[in-house]
Amino acid sequence: MSVPLSIIVAVADNGVIGRDNQLIWRLRSDLQRFKSLTLGRPMVMGRKTYQSIGKPLPGRETIVVTRDPAFRPEGVLTAANLDAAIALAQERALALGADSVPVVGGGDVYRQAMPATDLIRLTRVHCAPEGDTWFPDPDPVLFAETGRESHPAGPHDEFSFTFIDYSRRPRDEGPRWS
Repeated sequence: MSVPLSIIVAVADNGVIGRDNQLIWRLRSDLQRFKSLTLGRPMVMGRKTYQSIGKPLPGRETIVVTRDPAFRPEGVLTAANLDAAIALAQERALALGADSVPVVGGGDVYRQAMPATDLIRLTRVHCAPEGDTWFPDPDPVLFAETGRESHPAGPHDEFSFTFIDYSRRPRDEGPRWS
C-alpha cells in the first residue's frame, strides 16, 4: 500500500520558483496553504531547500535528500537519494496515518519526483521575477486540472495568486513506491 505523492510548489507566471536558493515573494496566504498541506505529514526536500528554511518545521517530519553522509541536522531524517527518501516517507506516512507525502523542493528534487507524482498543488504567483530555478507547467497529457481558486493580493501578500490543483491521469502501471 502506498500513500499519494504530492508536489507542493509556488511558481511565478514565467515559471520561476526561486533565486539564490530563496523564495522571491511574500505571500502569507500561500504559506498558510503550505502549512495545511504539510502538517502531520512527512515532507521530502533537498538539502539546499532545508538549509534555506534552516530548521525542521513544527508538526511535520522532515526528510532531507542529501549525498553528504555527515549532514545530520537534529530533528531531521536523511536519505542518500530520492528513492530512499520516498520509501522512508511512505513508511512514516503509513505510521502517521497521513493522506499524502508532500515533496516541497527544490527544483532538482521536483524534477526527479515528477514521474511518480500523483498530485500537484501549485500556487501560480502573478509576477515575472528573475530567477535561477524553474518549474515546468504540468503536462496536460499526464495531469488533469482538478481545482482552481483565484485570489487578489491580501494585506500580507505581495502579489495576486491562483491555487491550482492537478491530479495524475490514470495509468496502467503498478505501484511506483513500495
